[in-house]
Amino acid sequence: MSTASEPSHFIVAEHERATAALPFADTTDSADSERGFIAALEPGVVTSEDGTVVWDNDSYAFLRDPCPASVHPSLWRQSGLAMRQGLFEVTEGIYQIRGFDISNMTLVEGETGVVVIDPLISAETAAAGLALYRAHRGDRPVTGLIYTHSHIDHFGGACGVTTAAAVEEGRCPVLAPAGFLEHAVAENIYAGTAMARRAGYMYGAVLPRGPLGAVGSGLGQTTSVGTVTLIPPTVDITATGQEETIDGIRMVFQLTPGTEAPAEMNFHFPDRRALCMAENATHTLHNVLTLRGALVRDAHIWARYLTEAINLFARDCDVVFASHHWPTWGTERLVEFLSLQRDLYGYLHDQTVRLLNQGYVGAEIAELVTLPPAIEQAWHTRGYYGSVSHNVKAVYQRYMGWFDGNPAHLWEHPPVESARRHVEFMGGADEVLRKARASYDAGDYRWVAQVLNYVIFAELDNEDAKQLQATTFEQLGYGAENATWRNFYLSGAYELRYGSFGTPTKSESPTMVAALSTDQIFDALALRVDGPKAWDHRLVTDWILTDQDRTHRLELRNGRLTHFDVAPGMTLPEPDASFTLAKSTLIRVLLAGDDFGVAAAAGDIVIEGDVTKLAELVGIFDAPDPDFAIVTP
Repeated sequence: MSTASEPSHFIVAEHERATAALPFADTTDSADSERGFIAALEPGVVTSEDGTVVWDNDSYAFLRDPCPASVHPSLWRQSGLAMRQGLFEVTEGIYQIRGFDISNMTLVEGETGVVVIDPLISAETAAAGLALYRAHRGDRPVTGLIYTHSHIDHFGGACGVTTAAAVEEGRCPVLAPAGFLEHAVAENIYAGTAMARRAGYMYGAVLPRGPLGAVGSGLGQTTSVGTVTLIPPTVDITATGQEETIDGIRMVFQLTPGTEAPAEMNFHFPDRRALCMAENATHTLHNVLTLRGALVRDAHIWARYLTEAINLFARDCDVVFASHHWPTWGTERLVEFLSLQRDLYGYLHDQTVRLLNQGYVGAEIAELVTLPPAIEQAWHTRGYYGSVSHNVKAVYQRYMGWFDGNPAHLWEHPPVESARRHVEFMGGADEVLRKARASYDAGDYRWVAQVLNYVIFAELDNEDAKQLQATTFEQLGYGAENATWRNFYLSGAYELRYGSFGTPTKSESPTMVAALSTDQIFDALALRVDGPKAWDHRLVTDWILTDQDRTHRLELRNGRLTHFDVAPGMTLPEPDASFTLAKSTLIRVLLAGDDFGVAAAAGDIVIEGDVTKLAELVGIFDAPDPDFAIVTP
């Protein structure tokens, strides 16, 4: 299946200008992406135990062809580099699995085994990568596991390379930056439904792969869809300069919280003159705020930590590698690589703040900021994953929030009501469509997308508006150098043509939910309270956790759940009911939807007090919607 429209002559002309302006004669990245190649997975497909395909790198084979008119030539180049898969030698004793997922898995050989860094998203892809490594380097046991940061593509495949038993027995320590577990589970549980739905757009999850569809995501090709797992860390990295030795491998760590993730770290291998930069310096401009949603990152501190990494480690290294893309070799080259990355984030931050202090708003600053020539002409600073436009708006948001200061924007109508009024003022839907077609013919796609959005939100059944909007989104997607913009536009077009595709992947998994703290379990529960429905309900319950020797109190009043540990000596009113159970049962009945009555009958829960309060509590929860509308009301 392909999208209906072909690229217009406006898009073709833009691509011709980009081809002339960008340094396509520089093929250094192509050589670096192939350097150290040992073997590929043949075929490049990974399946689950039941035969379901969870990763198919071969579906991107079309990227070996010449660039078509429907893809920005710079993005075509980037996607072709990112789809190269296999086992690669980084330096003596350090290897990478690339092209098995959106991220890389790095393997560092120790005295008796191998330490794995960032085991991809899925257990299946991680296991396939480890098997390829072992086929060429021997059946070494995994003697350590390191998570560079708290995003799912850097820990989800943990159970594909080791086991919980090996970790519990001390045979495989698990290292992570301080705060890792809290942020890893919070991001995927609290706003996980909304983020996962939008991630389907961001990564082009259901788009056909090909010149008119998905060509990659700029950071890698896409996300695998296998089994997500999580093994909690056993060793926390709590300070820059902390040194750890695993299986004879000496590592010196640098904490970088608030950069690409709220919990993240770089680390140096002094005996091998190698530096791992996690996801803080890759071959693209990254996101200050991702299109799927996340906490806004701090571009200022990101630049500062890159300076620190240069000064602490870079000049004592021969190679720098990251958890995406390919390494950079040579001390002088890698110092310049990190310096340009530092200048990129620092420049975007400083210029945005300079301009907001002159009264410009985020949307204006995004049109004003132009990168310095040296940054603009470096391939690794191009906006394949993040973009100058949306990163500038994110910096503005971090400092100034959603409101631009104009009172006219303080209390605007919500989308549907605003759309109805816009369409009426413009002379009705037919007139808007007539003018939109003229603007489309003139190549003014940004404006067409804006005005057609009004028609669709005012008249959901207006098929002419939907089809023209789909075609407009396709043109905007074909013209985008940024892969996530392309995927968003083309996914929007897909849903306008064929209906909602929902949420193709899940951010939750049993092992991730099991890693929730008791506080996080009740925090997640509080986020599901239907406030107005619960206004008139008041109840107090105690939850006695047998495997934690603690009592947690839950109070519902004024439509809000408050919870806290009951400490010895507290003077509290008697609860309406109390429930004695293990933490695993608590998760099953409150978050996973298991039946309370069945659990109680099985003896997993002991209930005292007014049992009707349980039904009252459960009755005020609602469920998140993984199929909410995005391009329609």
